[in-house]
Amino acid sequence: MFSLQGHKALVTGANTGLGQAIALGLAQAGAKVTCAARRDCAETLALIAAAGGTADALTLDFADPMAATGSFDGQGYSILVNNAGIIRRADSVEFTESDWDDVIDVNLKALFFTSQAFAKDCISRGAPGRIVNIASLLSFQGGIRVPSYTASKHGVAGLTKLMANEWAAKGINVNAIAPGYIETSNTEALRADPDRNRAILDRIPAGRWGRAEDIAGTAVYLCSQAASYVHGAVLNVDGGWLAR
Repeated sequence: MFSLQGHKALVTGANTGLGQAIALGLAQAGAKVTCAARRDCAETLALIAAAGGTADALTLDFADPMAATGSFDGQGYSILVNNAGIIRRADSVEFTESDWDDVIDVNLKALFFTSQAFAKDCISRGAPGRIVNIASLLSFQGGIRVPSYTASKHGVAGLTKLMANEWAAKGINVNAIAPGYIETSNTEALRADPDRNRAILDRIPAGRWGRAEDIAGTAVYLCSQAASYVHGAVLNVDGGWLAR
């Protein structure tokens, strides 16, 4: 039920962090994976090859929210993981319009129009599909000093439900993963701050920061036959943070 043999997946932001781990996980489950990112994905491709998987790379820079338009046409993709994202930190009274627009463009606008392009292709072929969006704990909470990131991730949760409502009957499952505090470049500033690091760890029942590979298994599940009746879910993978 968890095999992805015969599937072709595109993972955005697959050059590092969560995207890299998810791309590797999908490949290990049998999918042929396209690693899409604005930076070189050679490291991810090497990891997948070493694991016996199959992958290729595609350069996409979601600073242009329409970057993926045409990427799916006739290519046979059945899985899309919208992982690409950026974050900007500043007090809300100092936050700039540029930092607002840059984050919303990549995290929300690009996610929608990439999903739209994928869904159009699946629907035109009469083929089933799986979309997994990467949400956040800040899809549910406010956070501190990340106003555009928080707005974008609340939007990701909402769009996940909207797209599920429209596309479930067309054979496309749309769900999201809300990672907790994971050791990635996006959380480097938090981990480097002793006070914030300790406050975060004190609240996590699991007692540790998450690792990128902790998210990969959840992505494989949501892309597999095992999740065929899961639509519009935002699944927390957070070490118990939201249960506290």
